[in-house]
Amino acid sequence: MDVVKKRVLSGMRPTGPLHLGHLLGALENWVRLQDEYECYYMVADWHALMSEYAEPAPIGGFVREIVADWLAVGLDPARSTIFLQSDVPEHAELHLVFSMVTPLPWLERCPTYKEQLQEVKGRDLMTYGFLGYPVLQAADILVYRAEYVPVGKDQLPHLELTREIARRFNNFTRPIFPEPRALLTPAPKLLGLDNRKMSKSYDNYISLSDDPDVVRNKVRSMITDPRRIRLADPGHPDVCTVFAYRGLFQADRIEEIESACREAAVGCTACKDELSGAVNALLDPIRRRRREWLEGDRIERVLADGAARARAAAAETMKQVRGALGW
Repeated sequence: MDVVKKRVLSGMRPTGPLHLGHLLGALENWVRLQDEYECYYMVADWHALMSEYAEPAPIGGFVREIVADWLAVGLDPARSTIFLQSDVPEHAELHLVFSMVTPLPWLERCPTYKEQLQEVKGRDLMTYGFLGYPVLQAADILVYRAEYVPVGKDQLPHLELTREIARRFNNFTRPIFPEPRALLTPAPKLLGLDNRKMSKSYDNYISLSDDPDVVRNKVRSMITDPRRIRLADPGHPDVCTVFAYRGLFQADRIEEIESACREAAVGCTACKDELSGAVNALLDPIRRRRREWLEGDRIERVLADGAARARAAAAETMKQVRGALGW
């Protein structure tokens, strides 16, 4: 007897290159989920437009690039539905329906909305679309009646709002939507190269597509122990960004690395060179597979096939929604 797998939905906005933070924080988990769940992975170009509406041209180029990254790290289009959000108009239709039943105070109290208004500079986010971001996110999830969503803790308020919207719609009509639950997978915290939060806007990351020389130069720019002035000075690895990275990418040697640092047996430059070697060893097969996927129209065919499968599932949901509305 075939086992019916639970359905998962997740996505990323095509607003720039994917980096090591994406790999450790999401993509490695996405690859694992393929074995246990029916996975839908979405390139969220409409979500990207909410912040990039004034200069939308780069979004299209980033779509192809991030799908290449996804496939290169191990997402399998035979086991996962990989698609572009705007290729499935049912997302927009369900978003419109949900916007009719979502109370405005639910959106205004969303903590991530308030934080983004304060933190994001150079963009006017005082728009209807940005305020309604969680409603579109709810439509993304519920149009596939996904039961689980892999998220970080910062996205839990949005997921709770999705659950509330599903509950409210079900109460008005009839039970159609599940109340999706979070798949919280512990992800290592990876700071940017400058010890700030890793961010595209700070340009403080190593992308999955960086060539080996770029990786080496970026690693050499990383902040190390500020108290270690001379080679003979003992190091303090607990305050060193390079050591934190080595703990993630060379975990099997971490005790040896820590001891060498504290005893001043290795200098910071040599330590950085070892780290860049480890990062490049991780990225080499990803870069190779990425180049292969970018050949010809392979990416476009993956997205076309994924869109067809996604539309079929979404259309079935909308048939039920229209029926519940008496249409």
